[in-house]
Amino acid sequence: MLAVEAAMRAYAERFGEDPERWGLAGLVHDFDYERFPNDAHSAMAEHPAEGVRILRERGWPDDILQAILGHATYCDVPRVTRMAQALFAVDELTGLITATALVKPSRNLADVTASSVRKKMKDKGFARGVSREDVTTGAQELGVELEPHIEFVIGAMRAVAPALGLDGSAAAGGGGAPAAAPPGAGEVP
Repeated sequence: MLAVEAAMRAYAERFGEDPERWGLAGLVHDFDYERFPNDAHSAMAEHPAEGVRILRERGWPDDILQAILGHATYCDVPRVTRMAQALFAVDELTGLITATALVKPSRNLADVTASSVRKKMKDKGFARGVSREDVTTGAQELGVELEPHIEFVIGAMRAVAPALGLDGSAAAGGGGAPAAAPPGAGEVP
């Protein structure tokens, strides 16, 4: 979720929005996933509906709740705000970028490019849980071209690469924390 938070903060700054608010949306959007994984893709039960109920009870703002619901296509919640569009656009993509970095010998985001991510996108066996359609639809809804969007998100993630364990230190034996793909992003085969 740190990768999504970083990408959301970066897009908030780009669009002149509040990076704290957008970052919070990115940080908490999947907090309920492990407890309520929602394999059935129910719009009313489990992830993200349960998480939104919990956050609503605690007084979280509606724009963040709507963005969280909108990131799950099966909830059928339209993504009408820039925040909601950005969350949808970066969620699956950060998982794909993470998986791409993890298969690099360096395990370093510095070695990941938009073209390497695009190449991995074409391999349907790679990170099978990542919806390629969501990645492309997300960029379209946000109104950005896919290649620059991928580069932008890679750049945002590079800013937090050590915290993600994607700065090469783990590959070099430096003991950095290994990164895991975000929930729903699938596994590298």
